Amino acid sequence: MAEPLCNAAVKKCKETMPQTPIFSSMLGSSCSGQVQPDMGERCVDPVYQDGNLVSGSLEALIERLVPTMDYYPDRTYIFTFLLSSRVFIHPHELLAKVGQICIKQKQQLEAGTEAEKAKLKSFAAKIIQLLKEWTETFPYDFQDEKSMKELKEIAHRITQCDEENGTVKKIISQMTQNLLMALSARSQYQEIREKFRQPVTDKGTILKTKPQSTQKDILSVCCDPLILAQQLTYIELERVSNIYPEDLMQIVSHMDSLDNHKCRGDVTKTYNLEAYDNWFNCLSMLVATEICRVVKKKQRTRMVEFFIDVARECFNIGNFNSMMAIISGMNLSPVARLKKTWSKVKTAKFDVLEHHMDPSSNFCNYRTALQGAAQRSQTANSNREKIVIPVFNLFIKDIYFLHKIHTNRLPNGQINFKKFWEISRQIHDFLTWKQVECPFEKDKKIQSYLLTAPIYSEEALFIASFESEGPENHMEKDSWKTLRTTLLNRA
Repeated sequence: MAEPLCNAAVKKCKETMPQTPIFSSMLGSSCSGQVQPDMGERCVDPVYQDGNLVSGSLEALIERLVPTMDYYPDRTYIFTFLLSSRVFIHPHELLAKVGQICIKQKQQLEAGTEAEKAKLKSFAAKIIQLLKEWTETFPYDFQDEKSMKELKEIAHRITQCDEENGTVKKIISQMTQNLLMALSARSQYQEIREKFRQPVTDKGTILKTKPQSTQKDILSVCCDPLILAQQLTYIELERVSNIYPEDLMQIVSHMDSLDNHKCRGDVTKTYNLEAYDNWFNCLSMLVATEICRVVKKKQRTRMVEFFIDVARECFNIGNFNSMMAIISGMNLSPVARLKKTWSKVKTAKFDVLEHHMDPSSNFCNYRTALQGAAQRSQTANSNREKIVIPVFNLFIKDIYFLHKIHTNRLPNGQINFKKFWEISRQIHDFLTWKQVECPFEKDKKIQSYLLTAPIYSEEALFIASFESEGPENHMEKDSWKTLRTTLLNRA
């Protein structure tokens, strides 16, 4: 059986090194794009290039994270460092180091002049702001007891800076409450995450022994391509909203790395990524199932053209993931082999869609369309125009290749922070897109069908396809005979 288009595309991605604009900021005059200080001289820590931080020791980067009496780190740096730090150090260990630096600075202020003592409250406010950003952006860093213990320890030390009116204590209490609520919400989502739909293999369901009129299909639930595309977008945004930056960073932190040997075993499995990937596969198989199980050629042709229109509407909305899943389903061999059906299909629209998803030149056409959607989103006034849902497995591959092409550390031992700037930029874009509120009203009937309708296994798809249009050569005849015998003899 031929691979789905998206799988073939991913395979092609693996075989070639990306050279598209998405990587241009990383690929400079050197082959690696890394800044490599002269090892014969004393290396400055950290290293800047054109005013931008490009490398540094872990200790220096941690120092840059922690506020001082007269300094607060840029929010972009906070996000990038906290996101990438898990590759080198466990969150609870990082918290401990941050706490040590805070205590040292607090003691220096307390031992200083009266003017410096007066700045304790301001210093405390900055530390609280850092902890607030950390707990809100990466709440799952605080899922274990060690991290919560370190957080409470820092909070206790900071509250001493404002014991008179208790303002700091109230802010910390609210921050802790919000953190616990976020952890609880995420835990509940994992507990009720979707159970993967099992492909249908029952011979009575697959073999067309029942009258066509008794079979419910997608057209009986929704015959408007735009409405179905909107409901698919609703589902996509709902699933994307449960993907967190640390989930995406596991692509890097799960790699076999000396820096990460003590961290990998502590990383919680991310069911969110698995569920989202499973949704893509289920949608592809649902499209193939809906097409293959239609008995009459005229109705089957209508079904194919309907899904082409749905994919086109998804593209117009900016929902590239559903669009790719639909195209993938129609490129599966059981659907692609239906030559009599395809001969009646007006394929001009489908050709345009395949052009957009052409894997050549590292999906150059798709990336151009994605960039256009992203630009539209930045200047949009309505949520409808802000929607950007990238092809998720290509987005994951981009991060994966950035990780593989560029080392975590430079020859001098410093962390290659330039690499993590680029990874965090892409993840930040994704987080911005996922925060868009869906402008479409939920249709429970349509969504129920999309999420629960039976889908066929690969062998079931082939059987249904052969029953729709008989085998055309000896190879297909042998396959059909074997599949039918296997199914009929199955207990």
